[in-house]
Amino acid sequence: MKTAPMIDYRIEVGSAHAHRFLVTLRVAQPQTRQRLSLPVWIPGSYLVREFAKHLSPLSAQQGQRTLEVQQLDKSSWVVDCTGKGALTVTYEVYAFDTSVRAAFLDSRRGFFNGTSVFLQAEGFEGQPHSLKITGLPKGWSVATGLTSVKVNALGLGDYEAPDYDSLVDHPVELGNFWRGAFTAKSVVHEFVVSGASADLDGPRLLADTQRICEAQIAFWHGRRKPAFERYVFLLNAVDDGYGGLEHRNSTALICARRDLPRTGRPVNTDAYQTLLGLISHEYFHTWNVKRLKPAEFAPYNYTQENYTQLLWFFEGFTSYYDDQFLLRTGLIDAKTYVRLLAKTINQVQATPGRHSYSVAQASFDAWTRYYRPDENTANATVSYYTKGSLVGLCLDLTLRQCPTDGKQVPSLDGVMQRLWQLQRPIQEVDIVQALQDEAPGGPPAWTAAHSWADLLKTWVHGTDELPLKSLLSAAGVTWVSKPAALAQRLGVRLSDAGGNLKVQAVMRHSVAESAGLSAADELIALDGWRLRKNDDLALWHNEQRAQALLICRDQALLTLTVPALVPANPAMGPKGASGEIIALALTENLDASTAQRRQQWLKG
Repeated sequence: MKTAPMIDYRIEVGSAHAHRFLVTLRVAQPQTRQRLSLPVWIPGSYLVREFAKHLSPLSAQQGQRTLEVQQLDKSSWVVDCTGKGALTVTYEVYAFDTSVRAAFLDSRRGFFNGTSVFLQAEGFEGQPHSLKITGLPKGWSVATGLTSVKVNALGLGDYEAPDYDSLVDHPVELGNFWRGAFTAKSVVHEFVVSGASADLDGPRLLADTQRICEAQIAFWHGRRKPAFERYVFLLNAVDDGYGGLEHRNSTALICARRDLPRTGRPVNTDAYQTLLGLISHEYFHTWNVKRLKPAEFAPYNYTQENYTQLLWFFEGFTSYYDDQFLLRTGLIDAKTYVRLLAKTINQVQATPGRHSYSVAQASFDAWTRYYRPDENTANATVSYYTKGSLVGLCLDLTLRQCPTDGKQVPSLDGVMQRLWQLQRPIQEVDIVQALQDEAPGGPPAWTAAHSWADLLKTWVHGTDELPLKSLLSAAGVTWVSKPAALAQRLGVRLSDAGGNLKVQAVMRHSVAESAGLSAADELIALDGWRLRKNDDLALWHNEQRAQALLICRDQALLTLTVPALVPANPAMGPKGASGEIIALALTENLDASTAQRRQQWLKG
């Protein structure tokens, strides 16, 4: 006989115009002092977000008796219960966060992650949890990856989860939305799009997504069927936005409405490819971080930061594979792929922080640096997404240079599959072992590393430049350097919104820093010529001599001296951002061995 859930939730629209969900929690057999808490973060987004700030005061009852709720800290409460009666707690949640991380509600659409709305009944986290979705505006539907128990045609009704962790790992979309479906490797995939125009080319979106899903399932499982039987894409199309958050059998996505394919209209190729890359990235997370996860995340601690040095692997390698699967499925060609690689390389090269902060440190400090960017972020850290993806690229190309046993060329694919076969949370030592098993002879001699552990120490825990140019050359890709735009060569990031040219950030060890520029400075004139937009700076700048720069800082006018750039167009100092832009191209007239290596790499 099936056990009735100990923990029941009901969620309904309290007031759509006021952006408030009404939530009821019922604990069938509460503890004498029943603690309740709300997560302070959501897995996949490494920042303490303080979701409890959106909760109204809690009301609690046991039978007909009203109980006092005592708040213990910013996100936890306790209720003193007596007898065996069920505890019922009600509260409202203010929901006006348009991102994929929290909750949103207005008269047209609703969305929520469980971490934002469902209090955790401590002591019962491992018990079955049920959810009733009800009280929605007329005509609204429900889309979620949760297991349905008894729902109507619109999806309203009862859902269940085996435990709290599973409950909050299934986002829910509410409203009037476009819905389509396809089957990939015997798994039903549902695609929901909210906010799309009426001419959305749904069939193309489904067909392209299906190719990605089939390729990734085959990557992880071969011919075997994956453990999940259903997957849901929840895409919110807005005027301007981009992002995604992975879950165990679903993902929440945001894109600009204009980036979607539309029937009878030409597609914005670059923008649509970016959307497909996002879909590929979040779907790859179904395995890499949701099932194959760092040991520090097993289990999640929802009350505080969960630190790991492995985001370079879980986010970085996922970033490496997202565009790889667009290439492998024919959604982009090889020329486009190497162009995307060049974009990633240039993003890293423009970050001075890479010289002082390793990608392992960046992973650990994501909570305070990456997710809390300011004018100094580029100097203080490096992205574990972009540099992590380049570490993945370097490992893949290095493995492919290792001796083979004549059966299969070593590759990063093989490393990922070896890790997947462990079927447990992993540590860095497991990655090292997988590399060793994939290429027992160790790294090639040119790396100067005696073992794979030594190589990771250099590339992941060190701050030396990655050997990208030589590895890509050996894989049949030509590396071309050219001078960057003037602002990058000066080491300054500018905004010309509103007709005022303002400094957003100044790079360490740069010309701009030596000149004395600071974030928030407004550039007024160069050598007496008015500056209003980026183009004006290039128009009046003279690289061969020092120039007077008039700025406004806190309403005071100051004159600084911009030194000459001699020789012309130099890269910045060894610890600054690069003054060059990298372009990649497929090398022509390759020798047979290089051509074979490139083909194997680009075909996966």
